[in-house]
Amino acid sequence: MRHATRRTVLATAAALVLAGCATVRPAPVPPAAAPPSRQEQDRILKAAEHRLVVDCLTAQGLTLRPVSKARAPADDSRLQTALFGKDPRELSLTLATGHTVTANSDGCVAAARAHLYGDQTRWFRAQVTVDNLRAEAQARMKDDPAHRAALDRWTRCAAPSGDPRTGRPDPAVADRCTRESGLAAVRARLEPAELATVRALHRDQVATYEQLRTRALLRAAELSAPSTQKKGNDAS
Repeated sequence: MRHATRRTVLATAAALVLAGCATVRPAPVPPAAAPPSRQEQDRILKAAEHRLVVDCLTAQGLTLRPVSKARAPADDSRLQTALFGKDPRELSLTLATGHTVTANSDGCVAAARAHLYGDQTRWFRAQVTVDNLRAEAQARMKDDPAHRAALDRWTRCAAPSGDPRTGRPDPAVADRCTRESGLAAVRARLEPAELATVRALHRDQVATYEQLRTRALLRAAELSAPSTQKKGNDAS
């Protein structure tokens, strides 16, 4: 009889435990915040760079403000030097398209980018390369026979023989000729493949661009963190 009673007590306890487990509800987990879009990342980086530039100018007793008639020429010159440096343009990169891009390696703008991206020269080369990938892809398309033929048709449409050539055609005419000549369709067909080829050719620079951009987003987050949080991080 004692054993039967013991089994009853155990069974009752087990039932209570199971009932308790059944009634326990885990705390709801808040949904993870969606990562910022590429456009939002660009805004964050631009805002962080602007803040660093302003801080740099403030340290020199200067203010970033629109050019106005009230500002003396000497002030303008001093501001430009503080922003873009006084040394010759030391950063230079010649692209596959033949164009050369240059930039100063000193001044508040250069200092802000160095702070954000860590290595100013690596960032300059990676950014210029990535920003011109599409231009390089479009330059490669010109060697395609279908593109050359469509471009010839576009030229005849935009500037018919006998008409005076006054430089670039009216935008409305250019758009119409791009459609009618088939140039738009040819570009839409060729560009994705050429762009993929160009990205593969510059895969190292593309990887560097993404790596340094990620670093800059982290630095931008640190800059926008509350001062109390920064002090806590410094103390640790």
